[in-house]
Amino acid sequence: MTMHASGSCDQCSLKLLCLPVGLPENDLWQLDEIVQRRRPITKGQVLFRMGAPFASVFAVRTGSLKTVLLSDDGTEQVTGFALAGELLGLDAINEGEHPVSAVALESTSVCEIPFDKLDALAGQLPSFRQHFMRTMSREIASDESLLALLGQRNAEQRLAAFLLSLSTRFRARGLVADRFSLSMSRADIANHLGLTQETISRLFTQFRKQGLIEIHTRDLRLLDMDSLHRIAGIRFVPLSQTA
Repeated sequence: MTMHASGSCDQCSLKLLCLPVGLPENDLWQLDEIVQRRRPITKGQVLFRMGAPFASVFAVRTGSLKTVLLSDDGTEQVTGFALAGELLGLDAINEGEHPVSAVALESTSVCEIPFDKLDALAGQLPSFRQHFMRTMSREIASDESLLALLGQRNAEQRLAAFLLSLSTRFRARGLVADRFSLSMSRADIANHLGLTQETISRLFTQFRKQGLIEIHTRDLRLLDMDSLHRIAGIRFVPLSQTA
């Protein structure tokens, strides 16, 4: 469901993240017919707002967004980040309205897929229906991982786990898993992890001094994945075994 600005689904470099592998060409054409290519949105622009009626899911084509929950007292909670090749809006299916707002972290392009058409197509194409169910399952697993991340771990563990999570997601896009740019601010990372911005800045400095990372502004390199996994309490899997 992701594609180049003027191309179709079968031309997209990220299609394997969105489309069922081996989807017949005729079925792919049907999927391509329902996808709407939107104009890019700029940094800070809202893709959809909390409480807005649910009508579509969105696939991030380029760029990234954050999802934000607004409490009754006006406090914002960053609930997650969406990278290229990932879907947004699935959490609105049950209630029929978006429980969070989605805000662009940089210039971002998305594909909009009207849910009524997506649901009808899933009923016609078993392979696509199975893929869509797997995608929803991954979203649930991601939410459960976040609860675990914020529940029992200390600040060091939370940041290490967050960086490793980003690494895994970049690797899924076929990109370098140990060197990437952080599109989100320190404040957004702190908010997401339930920490203060000062704590996040201190931990980045600490990790750098320990030789775990290199960081220049927002360009990040993970130098010691083994140690980061030990800090986070996550089993270490060498990148060569996950390609």
